[in-house]
Amino acid sequence: MAAAPKTKRSADKAEREQVALKSLQAIATQVYTHLSKAVIPEVQLPSRNKGNIVFDEKHRVWKYGAEMTTRSAKSVDGAYMLLRTMYLSDFIKEMIDQNKSSTLREMYYISEGWDLAKFHSQDESDLLGEDLEVMTTSMREDFKLRPEENGAAIVGDLKVVETIRNNQKRTLHCQDDVGETGYHIPYNVEPDRLAFKDVKADFVVAIETGGMFARLVENEFDTKNNCALVHLKGQPARCTRRLIKRLNEEHDLPVVVFTDGDPWSFRIFASVAYGAIKTAHISEYLATPTAQFMGITPSDIVNYDLPTDKLSEQDVDALKAELVDPRFDDDWWRGEINLQLEMNKKSEQQALAKYGLNFVTDTYLPEKLTEMGILK
Repeated sequence: MAAAPKTKRSADKAEREQVALKSLQAIATQVYTHLSKAVIPEVQLPSRNKGNIVFDEKHRVWKYGAEMTTRSAKSVDGAYMLLRTMYLSDFIKEMIDQNKSSTLREMYYISEGWDLAKFHSQDESDLLGEDLEVMTTSMREDFKLRPEENGAAIVGDLKVVETIRNNQKRTLHCQDDVGETGYHIPYNVEPDRLAFKDVKADFVVAIETGGMFARLVENEFDTKNNCALVHLKGQPARCTRRLIKRLNEEHDLPVVVFTDGDPWSFRIFASVAYGAIKTAHISEYLATPTAQFMGITPSDIVNYDLPTDKLSEQDVDALKAELVDPRFDDDWWRGEINLQLEMNKKSEQQALAKYGLNFVTDTYLPEKLTEMGILK
């Protein structure tokens, strides 16, 4: 398997934060310059819609294309957006200066003190935070913003060295020093906060559901097959995708994704491998383009005679949308999606329990991984 493309991102937290501040200052300077010249202020950023997603050949991920959109004070809504942008930029500068951080939820409530600039909903504040990422090419971690939740968990033969309170370092082995739920992935997994040490696992299995993750841990699949198990926790958090990306990029670990057999789970795989529209501006930092989909495939439903449920109307619409989604633009995916539409059936990972609690680790996964060339 070819190694993932190397991406460059400073390992120095202070340097990343200063780069972010300079970019935010440039936006504020542009607005100020417009106002000082009696010009209606505006800013531009890539259009954040599906039609502006293009394949980046260099990084082999889906990113925003050349289509731009303008946020201008010509409209009332645009003027409010620019006002909030200035307030939020100032709030970020204050946090960096004071070495503080804020959750996205706290940021929303902080705006209650911004008078006319306050947000009407957290969706609105979250979106502006993402817009600032797009405009500056920095990540929200550089803005000292963090989500309410962390990532999921990892179990495997490797050590992590994490920076804890007071900048102390703590080393944990992700098998010997953790419980059954594994090492819980923090929201910030940049190299200065989380380093990998003694990585002896041969590959990574990213697993959609907690039940299947627990089954593989209980059956010691990680020790018997020398792999790292990562619980995706459904649609994976950005830090989970970033951690998988780093293991693949820095330690050349192949990545396979194991999900349910439905269109929404296929999209979970796509977000791991190629990125998502919501985070297309930072796909090269989050996506692992060499990741492979392992199952449950529509063919598995047939070949393993798995218990199924009927597709809903929403499932059918999602599958049809995936037939024209560039992330599924190859003969294999088109064949599998068309087969599922023809069968009108879907299945879950846990359906493999039809053959017993050990079937998934003793038979299904070894067969699939051998077929993919991961196991010899």
